[in-house]
Amino acid sequence: MTPHNKEILEKYGTITEKEIENIFASGFASQTELADAMKYSLTAGGKRIRPALVMEFCRVNSERFEDAVPAAVAIEMIHTFSLIHDDLPCMDNDDYRRGKPSCHKKYDEATALLAGDALENLAFRIICSSELNADIKVNLLSELSSATAKMIDGQVKDIEFLAKDSISVDELLEMYSLKTCALLECSAVMGCICAGADKNKIASARKYAQNLGLAFQIRDDILDIIGSEAELGKPIGSDADNNKCTVASVLGIEKASLLAEEYTNNALSELNNFNNNDFLKDLTKSLLKRYK
Repeated sequence: MTPHNKEILEKYGTITEKEIENIFASGFASQTELADAMKYSLTAGGKRIRPALVMEFCRVNSERFEDAVPAAVAIEMIHTFSLIHDDLPCMDNDDYRRGKPSCHKKYDEATALLAGDALENLAFRIICSSELNADIKVNLLSELSSATAKMIDGQVKDIEFLAKDSISVDELLEMYSLKTCALLECSAVMGCICAGADKNKIASARKYAQNLGLAFQIRDDILDIIGSEAELGKPIGSDADNNKCTVASVLGIEKASLLAEEYTNNALSELNNFNNNDFLKDLTKSLLKRYK
């Protein structure tokens, strides 16, 4: 990304982190070890892509991003809840996340499970307690609950695939469209909702994020094979170790890379429906080439 666009991404990340700090300092979340575990996972790093999408899609539709901050924080809480649960021994059994011990390793399995549950609940409370008008709140809550359900359905499919001898690329892409794309779509759409965008803009934002999500997940598959543990912040080869079939393992690195590029180009095409899209285009291209 250009230095200017990196600054924008960092700004959105800083805004998200400051709001998280304020929420926990205010006593909005329970002040127990559970809150410590919630905050530990929320502040363990990460690219903050989803909050950035919420705020930026609000900005390109209204020239303001401030109205989208509650929704941006909420989506990061849902995303973090999913990561905590993904890392549990009953799921992917990963001991590290973003270079740090997973929540269940830092604390214990019961605390991690409850921290994820609490973050999911807190996300909806953040939107409900915001100063947005009632209609926008209802639309945001509807979008967020639908996306969360899709994400969980995707995780169910992911688990079911472990028992299958072979899985087609189409089946994998369908699972990705739920497990990975749902929250990215939600991020873009919630930004549009906060800005009062029309149905056409919302539809374009949804298509953009769906394509972005597919490219993002395929790149993740590739990095699990060729990436660096130091850069990724977690062990590589975990998909193979867990007997998980991915688009990269089915198609091979070269064909998977071409497919990710195709989805990226589709995403970029949808961005032509928005003005002042330089940051979004730069971010989209950078995610295709990332190494962490």
